[in-house]
Amino acid sequence: MKVKEAMNPEVITISPDTKPIEAFEKMYKHGIRRLFVVDDKGKPVGVVSYTDLVGVLGSKKPERKLKVEDIMVKDVITISAKDGIEDAANLMLRADVSGLLVIEDEKAVGVITKTDICRLVAAGILVPI
Repeated sequence: MKVKEAMNPEVITISPDTKPIEAFEKMYKHGIRRLFVVDDKGKPVGVVSYTDLVGVLGSKKPERKLKVEDIMVKDVITISAKDGIEDAANLMLRADVSGLLVIEDEKAVGVITKTDICRLVAAGILVPI
């Protein structure tokens, strides 16, 4: 099975200058745990997670001038839509991440998460080794 067949085609993004509270609200609204950060041309420049935001927003004195670019992870790990699900699972394990940005023809076309892969296993569509 290919990543394209299991990914979520909706990529929710934010800009680097977004305030952490706005990013948190966007995650809550969409029921997701990560947002990909893109520049003004749509190029991925980072990723921010729920955990990253909770750490900042939960501090006793959250920095008012802080932006997502100040807390995001700049190394965006991607996978091709044409790669196999097993490749995605192995990459997530090696990189210790729970989701990957899916790329096709140098454009973001979706997101695949550990949860997506677990759903395939639970449904009997993907058999673990």
